[in-house]
Amino acid sequence: MAKFQLVPVKVSWTALLALAHFTYLLVGATIFQMLEREAESNNRNHFQLEKLNFLANYTCLDGPALEKFVQVILDAWENGVNPSGNSTNPSNWDFCSSFFFAGTVVTTIGYGNLSPSTVSGQVFCVFYALCGIPLNLAFLKQLGKCLTSHLGRLEKGMVSVVPHKQMVEALAVSLFFITGSLLFLVIPPLLFSYVEGWTFGEGFYFAFITLSTIGFGDYVVGTDPDKEYISLYRSLAGIWIIFALAWLALILNMGARIMEHVIVLTHPGFKKQEEEEDMSSNKLEDTSKV
Repeated sequence: MAKFQLVPVKVSWTALLALAHFTYLLVGATIFQMLEREAESNNRNHFQLEKLNFLANYTCLDGPALEKFVQVILDAWENGVNPSGNSTNPSNWDFCSSFFFAGTVVTTIGYGNLSPSTVSGQVFCVFYALCGIPLNLAFLKQLGKCLTSHLGRLEKGMVSVVPHKQMVEALAVSLFFITGSLLFLVIPPLLFSYVEGWTFGEGFYFAFITLSTIGFGDYVVGTDPDKEYISLYRSLAGIWIIFALAWLALILNMGARIMEHVIVLTHPGFKKQEEEEDMSSNKLEDTSKV
């Protein structure tokens, strides 16, 4: 009788990560389609119905004239002009708003609700981003080092009280996470909700979408023409973005390390494969230099 022997299959760590990444994208695409497609269809039908009602109430207008007016509104919105209100609306390019825009450029958030409309502004934006993005990355890296050093001091201070090192590390990380969450993900959304008239959920959504540099642009602070904002409101929001990005980057880095550590504990072979891949890549780099 033939005997079957199980042969261990060697799985590449890179291939596993790629598979997990694209599987995550496929799952996200499926869920977003299920959640949003019907709402989009309803909104589109509602808009078409409103256009028909408008034409019925104002018989002096015809369909092409209304479509042309809608296009004018869309062009105004794309150029950063809010169609509602009048010409007395606050400027999108005063110093505080420009400072906020500069912050969204170097952090690569790019909400999309405002962009340079002149050729000179577009050219300057390209070169400004080329120099500003590396500078911002270096600044965030340095901020991350400062936060890490403060976390290390916190751990050393707690070691003198609690002798167990692993427990101290867990407590320090937890305290760092809770404090940062309050400073960057709880208190700011409360302030944004109060100033902008959002719910807390909308404020938290804006904060996370901003700090993760996704920047959809559906919620942006300081853009309501019916509200009077203090002059430094958007500038303070830009400063919040910079410091919160450093904290969130450190938290995400910790999360990635924890996930890698858990996988290594459950599948020890992956660590060895990763080291072998690193060694082979280093050999290739040495060979190319020669």
